Amino acid sequence: MPDRRVMSGVVATVIAGVVAIAVIVLLAHRSPQAAAAPTGQTRTASGTAAASGPATFSGPDGVEARWVIQENDKPGTTGWEIHGAHGGISGFVNQVYAQQGQKVTLYVSTTGPSFRAEAFRMGYYQGKGARLIWTSGQQTGKEQPACPVTGGTNMVACDNWSPSLTFTVTPAFVQGDYLIKLTGPGNRQSYVPLTVWNPASTATYVIKNDVFTWQAWNYYGGYDYYQGLGNCPPDVYPICNRARVVSYDRPYAAENGSGNFLGLEYPLVKWAEEHGLDVTYATDLTVQEHPGYLLRHKVLLSLGHDECWSLGERQAAVAAYNQGVNVVFFAASPVLRHVRTQVSPLGPDRELVDYRDSAADPLDANGNPLQVTGNEWSNPPSNWPEYDFVGDTYAGFLEPGLHVGFKVADASAWVFDGTGLHNGEVIPSLIASDVDKFDLTYGQPSDDQIFGHSPIPANLGQTRIGAFYSDMTYYTNSSTGAGVLDTGTNNWIPALDDHSGCYPGGICEATMVQRITGNILKLFGQGPAARIQPSVPNWQQVTGQ
Repeated sequence: MPDRRVMSGVVATVIAGVVAIAVIVLLAHRSPQAAAAPTGQTRTASGTAAASGPATFSGPDGVEARWVIQENDKPGTTGWEIHGAHGGISGFVNQVYAQQGQKVTLYVSTTGPSFRAEAFRMGYYQGKGARLIWTSGQQTGKEQPACPVTGGTNMVACDNWSPSLTFTVTPAFVQGDYLIKLTGPGNRQSYVPLTVWNPASTATYVIKNDVFTWQAWNYYGGYDYYQGLGNCPPDVYPICNRARVVSYDRPYAAENGSGNFLGLEYPLVKWAEEHGLDVTYATDLTVQEHPGYLLRHKVLLSLGHDECWSLGERQAAVAAYNQGVNVVFFAASPVLRHVRTQVSPLGPDRELVDYRDSAADPLDANGNPLQVTGNEWSNPPSNWPEYDFVGDTYAGFLEPGLHVGFKVADASAWVFDGTGLHNGEVIPSLIASDVDKFDLTYGQPSDDQIFGHSPIPANLGQTRIGAFYSDMTYYTNSSTGAGVLDTGTNNWIPALDDHSGCYPGGICEATMVQRITGNILKLFGQGPAARIQPSVPNWQQVTGQ
């Protein structure tokens, strides 16, 4: 099952290169046809579309939006990168996501006498990776008190901190993913993430930041859902000292305060904006609190390590799917863990509950069974497995730092258009961290089409079901037309931005992943996928089940 070793392995192998590669322009990201403008359009010398023409149009990698193209033609900066000292400054905001016109309050603790905050919109920006939107100027700094731990639940919450700074999300804050960079004397630096959304959006693609799982793995103060301080009996899982409730009223410990955004989500954000795709931005919490939001869009993109879902989020996603909205699960183990939100002293839905044991959850037998947090959604009393929605089953994980190749199972399928790949060929090193597999006994959709069927030697990781595979699956709903694709690995998004080069035989991991990703988003961006490419069941031939 996913544990701290998985996340530490992903972060260790991915984050080490993020800052260094942020200024490198992705090469060979389009097929030769991609350089040509859509009918009736022209492109500038930089390769982006000129200012005139329709607001959105079909491109080689999906539906493009003129505002995204124009936004990423603006001057970027590498000033968002952290090169300073680790530690000495950290913070959080009172909003997981915000919209223009709202006020956002920063809570900052620093060992220095002053600090400044800068808000960077993350994207492509001619290869520099971000654009500076706002800066606070110098602010008085203070070291905030220690964050108490709630007995019984081991929740660490810094709601005893005093506010440091409030700013308004002005119209300059274009919808997108933001990192607020905190800088103090002695070059102390850290991040605070913020998603700026557009409630009126009707964009093609919804990029959903996986803030539930960011917080689930947030060990700031020594506790998260997977580890804690103190001793526990050996070989007992989940461990006894874990948190049962975690709070957004604290900084993120991982990735210099960015949660898991930089390693597991930003490469897809940067790629989508480089290609001018018609994107909008939301979070798990956005979907939960505004359940009709997804219905105005064509594709939901699940990023990162998206294993933690609430009931409201899941119901909203299923309702959208039932109306023909396509879904891409870019990482393994999605919708696996069951969480719910509750109020904190700083606002609604700022505490996240997951007892991982239904009998220990105070709501068990005292409320809606679908809100009780067992170890997984499939456990009683919720009894709502994710398999028939995701199309794949969580299979296990490779040990940190280990990779295996992605083995092509159906080279004639649309997803491999333009790759030149053949059945049995391998994209080296693509499979890492958590993996999903097709297993008929778990109730996968009967019309599953398996694109990749990648064997994993048993000695490279841990699995809970049968033979160890990573499967890339696709199925469509004949009634609504919706298509659902699961890549089968947590390493898909990091591989988009992998600059390790090509392997013997001429197969380049990043180039192949980028082409396949473009094929997915191009098909899904046209509306219900079954109307164009219904899935062709092949699981019997591929798996022998």
